[in-house]
Amino acid sequence: MSDQRQHIIKTAGEMFFRLGIRSVSIDDICHELGMSKKTFYVYFASKDELVEQLLRANVEQMERKMRTTMDSSDFSGIVKKFTKWVTTEKDDVRKVPQLVYDLKKYYPRQYNAFQQQSFATQQQYIEQFIERGVSAGLVRANINKEYTSHLFAKIYTDALRDFELIESKGHNLPQFSRVATDILMRGILSEEGLKLIESS
Repeated sequence: MSDQRQHIIKTAGEMFFRLGIRSVSIDDICHELGMSKKTFYVYFASKDELVEQLLRANVEQMERKMRTTMDSSDFSGIVKKFTKWVTTEKDDVRKVPQLVYDLKKYYPRQYNAFQQQSFATQQQYIEQFIERGVSAGLVRANINKEYTSHLFAKIYTDALRDFELIESKGHNLPQFSRVATDILMRGILSEEGLKLIESS
């Protein structure tokens, strides 16, 4: 991907995060970039394509962070990084209610593809997390990694995007993320693994 294309995606993404997708036009993006619409259309055929590429970049960013987390040779460090990352990540478009609303209503095809990609990525890395943990003796050996990874990828992909439910109960997304992660960890960790998170 060219530097200019990446720059457009980054700038548009920042605007979408602040203002929502529907309220930001191609004219607005071009004005922010100091770019003509003719130049914009060299890189993107439409706003739909820009949204699609932004969502793809978001999945790729999530995958890079999860891969970096899993690259550590010390599984105890992975537990701490994973716990921190899933509860503090700020760049996930699904953590901004207005973005999710706009995507579902105006860009359902792109949003559904994004959800599928996000689910597959999260399931893959949760499976790896379980495998590494079992080898390190910090995750229970009798865990069914396929069912567990599917369940929690589904929670992180769908349940934590139910903003109406979250807000109606007077909570916020970071609180729900912490609860989901705590349930995951306490459900799969061995006694030694539990000592690790309780001492951190």
